[in-house]
Amino acid sequence: MLPPQRPKDFDAALREARRFLLARGEVPSDALVGAVVARSWARSHAAGLSPDAHPPEFFHLAGLALAEAIDDRQMLLAHARPVMEYLHAQTRDSGSMVILADDHGVLLESLGDAEFLDRAGRVALAPGASWHERDRGTNAIGTALAEASAVVINGAEHFLDRNDFLTCAAAPVSAPDGRLLGVLDISGDHRRRHPHTLSLVHTAAQMLENRIFEVGHRGDIRLHLHPLAEGVGTVAEGLLAVSEDARVVGANRAALALLALQPRELGTLPLERVLHVRWLALLEWARQHGDEPVPVSRADPLGRPSPFGLFVRVSLPPRRPLSAPGAVPTRAPADALAALDTGCMQLHAAVTRARKVLDKPIPVLLQGESGVGKEVFAQAMHASSMRRERPFVAVDCASLPENLIEAELFGYAPGAFTGARREGAPGRIREVRGGTLFLDEIGDMPLALQTRLLRVLQERQVTPLGGGKPVPVEFALVCATHRNLKTEMDAGRFRADLYYRLNGLTLMLPAVRDRTDFPALLQRLLTSLAPDQGITLAPAVAAAFADHPWPGNVRQLVNALRTACALLDPGERVIDWSHLPDDLLLELRAGGPRFPERSAVETASAEPGSTAAGPAVERLRDISAQAIHRAIEVSRGNMSEAARRLGISRNTLYRRLTGQGKGDA
Repeated sequence: MLPPQRPKDFDAALREARRFLLARGEVPSDALVGAVVARSWARSHAAGLSPDAHPPEFFHLAGLALAEAIDDRQMLLAHARPVMEYLHAQTRDSGSMVILADDHGVLLESLGDAEFLDRAGRVALAPGASWHERDRGTNAIGTALAEASAVVINGAEHFLDRNDFLTCAAAPVSAPDGRLLGVLDISGDHRRRHPHTLSLVHTAAQMLENRIFEVGHRGDIRLHLHPLAEGVGTVAEGLLAVSEDARVVGANRAALALLALQPRELGTLPLERVLHVRWLALLEWARQHGDEPVPVSRADPLGRPSPFGLFVRVSLPPRRPLSAPGAVPTRAPADALAALDTGCMQLHAAVTRARKVLDKPIPVLLQGESGVGKEVFAQAMHASSMRRERPFVAVDCASLPENLIEAELFGYAPGAFTGARREGAPGRIREVRGGTLFLDEIGDMPLALQTRLLRVLQERQVTPLGGGKPVPVEFALVCATHRNLKTEMDAGRFRADLYYRLNGLTLMLPAVRDRTDFPALLQRLLTSLAPDQGITLAPAVAAAFADHPWPGNVRQLVNALRTACALLDPGERVIDWSHLPDDLLLELRAGGPRFPERSAVETASAEPGSTAAGPAVERLRDISAQAIHRAIEVSRGNMSEAARRLGISRNTLYRRLTGQGKGDA
């Protein structure tokens, strides 16, 4: 969509508006600058910015912080790069650049003409810089984020004088669930402004959104919509993802506009509320006629046919049978629970009992020490159930701040609190969409939230924080805790009524030291960490592992094996003492005589009161640094993958990298 034609005296009016702003400190009327720019100038002024002032310090990510921001958005970048190259090809030699920014306005990647890059660099139009309105005032990237729509900001419309040589057109990019992912932008010299740039970047954003939609909903039934049969399959088509029980679980921007939907409705909205169509008949048409579009009527608010029609083409996921709403998918041939059952009698009993309540309305409470694999067990239950095609949503009740957990679980209405998204959020419970909700460390949930959760479990509906209509929800519930909930209940820290609501079936998962299937557990973990590589443990190491109490349980064991695998040289297949982290070596050494003879320096450093600790500490640092750099090399620079291989968080990995050479071992 093109911007409105500007009057001949527009530049004069704009100059008058800026003089008004500088002289009075007030934002001029819409008549002088247009509604979008007036709103943006008002936000910029409220953020404490001044057009002629140079801010003392611009927000700018660099080094590891920028690498982490880019790493977090690999999915967006991977799909955006071909679109950016297309845009660059269309604008080549026009003295401009193509930019991708994230949902906070931080520039992630850019392509540009050499003649413009130098000028752009002077105003930090480069990766790592924030072009959010609160940092740079009115600009296409920040204003597109604030307005949630495509915008053009030209010349003196920029709030800061230092940016008035720019002309910028930007369009937001949204996920199929309505979340804002980022912004595509074309920036150049304002003297070379072209009226079609906004249409070009808007179309490119649609292309990117559609690609993300197709990948994200590859396993769902997809409907392609357009008022014209010839429009189905074009970049302007609407896209809906529909679950097997005929609920709309995803939509692109065009579909939301065509059907007058709000993103918050996705996940629970029945298809019959938006299209007047028989679901089975539509699926049968797809089976018989393939990609041929069929005319359908839109539904009015009461579900009746409206006079407005659409053409619909149905895309079925590969090798997925057609089924009626509420039909139960067949059980997968590979059973995830059976994969966990490797010979330990206590775990076998838990698996057997869990299997008996699968697909029944009975909540399951998993108890056991930290690290025994409660979430893995819950995932296996989900994957072995008839809900396995639906989402598995895990919420760690212990890690969420108390002031955020309510919004995270139950969602919130637009403007519910300071910092909330303007469009609101559905909440994790609504994201389950008929799948499995896993509440980890439920014993750490605040009492006030326990009351709300109990109400949701009783009424099977969620009311978003800040108001709104209750939304029906349906899910299987699995909870986990390392605490004794009966003790917590007696102490008044856990509600008795919630405990009895959650405690349909309690399963105790054994600690690693109590498992009788340790060799099989070890082999399963090695196979999952390094598939098809045939990695084994040296006999002495395997014996020491079997005798070790593993206080961190499976989590500690997995981290140790992951690090050992990362330390293997190319072609090595046997994990020996040299591949183990130093802290684990010390634990194993203390546990028995199997560990090889220590050197005099190592022996001295281990003695109480020894003054020879320096070399051992330096050796620990060296081994740690080697492990980190080898993991990064094996992961080809992917920091998330390297952190997973090492068994640490990405933040810890960055901290270790920046700490090397500074005494941070």
